Amino acid sequence: MTRRVVVTGMAGVTSLGQDWPAIRAQMEAGKTGIRHMPEWDRYTDLNTRLAGPVDGFDISGRYPRKKLRSMGRVAQLAVYATENALLDAGLLDDEILRSGRLGVSYGSSFGSTEPISAFAELMDKGTMHNLTATSYVKMMSHSAAVNIGVFFGTNGRIIPTSSACTSGSQGIGFAYEAIKYGQQDVMIAGGSEELCPSMAAVFDSLYATSTRNDAPSQSPRPFDQDRDGLVIGEGAGTLILEEYDHAKQRGAKIYAEILGFGTNSDGSHVTQPTAKTMEAAMRLALKDADLTPEDIELINGHGTATDRGDVAESHATHAVFEDKVPFHTLKGHFGHTLGACGAIEAWLAIEMMRSNWFPKTANLEHVDPECAALNYWNDSSSNGGVSTLMSNNFSFGGINTSLIFSLT
Repeated sequence: MTRRVVVTGMAGVTSLGQDWPAIRAQMEAGKTGIRHMPEWDRYTDLNTRLAGPVDGFDISGRYPRKKLRSMGRVAQLAVYATENALLDAGLLDDEILRSGRLGVSYGSSFGSTEPISAFAELMDKGTMHNLTATSYVKMMSHSAAVNIGVFFGTNGRIIPTSSACTSGSQGIGFAYEAIKYGQQDVMIAGGSEELCPSMAAVFDSLYATSTRNDAPSQSPRPFDQDRDGLVIGEGAGTLILEEYDHAKQRGAKIYAEILGFGTNSDGSHVTQPTAKTMEAAMRLALKDADLTPEDIELINGHGTATDRGDVAESHATHAVFEDKVPFHTLKGHFGHTLGACGAIEAWLAIEMMRSNWFPKTANLEHVDPECAALNYWNDSSSNGGVSTLMSNNFSFGGINTSLIFSLT
């Protein structure tokens, strides 16, 4: 017997704000979180100078120094978002945190990158001068998940998801499954990522970053014929997932229900996406939810604004839905937040359903003729009402995810 899984708390940090009203206001004003990065001028071989940073984020005065010493920025973003999500759910000081029935499923594509230089110095110069007892803890790929568990004193299972651009969505999906199949009653789920030029360099070396450096508001351009690559961002998103009866018994506010989750892998190429397995992931989510394509009222796509990624995703989506379901993506507003994107997009998708307002895909003016003929949501920012939504993410290594959310 399986159990229903609902969302009872949500919070996040983005380059456009830290709560839905602020983010919506920026979107309505036609603004994005992308800016020129003069601080990257020192990296002379880096072609892109665009990013979506969370400017002004500093929690050094919010928590005791002892609590912060094992956290790099990626963990700080995760802990801050999680604190606000737990507060939103009414569980911040609840005894369930230490009951063993609450777990953490949280991802990032990497840990903090600053400590890497200290390890590189060790390998290159033979000195440990800049290494500390917490260098590795800050750098490790499961830094966000572990720091959340330690900071809030959780005793349940820890599921670290480090799968690049699907880290956040897998974090939510695996948390959903842990509750659905009775392993936990409550899960902290999501993903975070910190901005680092090394992340931009990964895609720069593949000629996949936007170099529209003199016009940051016009890039990235998902699915647009004039797109020239992705833009890296940062942020965090946390959902509190809860077994339905547990939430009802304590009188929790229920934002939405997770109806389905699908994930698979291409098994063919590390960086080149495969439309067929993307399509299969969507069908797995529909099967898990016991829904048909006709039941989905809007699709939140991945939309990296890369050449092959957009084309493959659009054709995979068309294979399932044809052009019958409105389709949009948020990466034109925030850039690609990598391990955080699936969590941020899930959080905002639920907020959008609840407020009956969806932004158009930023910078999508002329659909690339190589992309499939989807019902691109690019004419208006209002909608007659959406109660069931699919959110998709795809990553390096050919990892594909699909989540289905519904208002209850």
